[in-house]
Amino acid sequence: MRFKLLRRRLTISAPRMAVRSAFPWPLRWAGVAIVLGFCGAIALWAFEKGKDIAGLDTGAKEELSQLRTEVAKLREERDKAQSILNTSGSLITAEKATQERLVAQIRTLEGENRALRDDLGFFEKLRPASGTEGVAIRGLQGEVLNGTQLKWQLLVMQPVKNAPEFRGKVEISVSGVLDGKPWMMSLPGGAMPLQFRQYRRLEGMVDLPSQAVVKNVSAKVVEGTTTRAVQTISL
Repeated sequence: MRFKLLRRRLTISAPRMAVRSAFPWPLRWAGVAIVLGFCGAIALWAFEKGKDIAGLDTGAKEELSQLRTEVAKLREERDKAQSILNTSGSLITAEKATQERLVAQIRTLEGENRALRDDLGFFEKLRPASGTEGVAIRGLQGEVLNGTQLKWQLLVMQPVKNAPEFRGKVEISVSGVLDGKPWMMSLPGGAMPLQFRQYRRLEGMVDLPSQAVVKNVSAKVVEGTTTRAVQTISL
């Protein structure tokens, strides 16, 4: 029996044997990685050396430098264009504001021009005949409001050039009917002081008694004790 076992071990039919390394597998993988890295480094060095020999890298550097210069130039032009755009926007805003102010001024001037034309037409109508001198009352008007107040206005003028200054007073009186009887009243405060050189426009309000019916409104310009002008209108 022992002879059979010994013969089996020493002949071809003996069991197979495996020879294994004593290094553990992590060390083996680390070694493989080092070898691959070294090979990669050699390949990269050979590639870069080949580019230097062929002159490819020099052209790429010059082209890269040129591209960087062009990019810097384009950025500078962009900044200039943006600055011009911002300035243009500010100018447009300022011009728009100025235009709006001019439009408002034009409207104001047009209103003043219309008022001056109205005043000119008013004065043309009130202009006395040639040769008339001294103080004159023009445009005496009166209007009863709500039956309780009288609104009056008039224009006093000296229709001569370089007229001397006038100093006097204006007396306003109202006449009509009250309770079926003749009635008259003057301004509650009495005569109004009047001082002017060429012309003066006056106006005011008078409270009326209840049930009073106004028929006439009179204005009188007095200088000292002398009456210079009188005008009466009927309502």
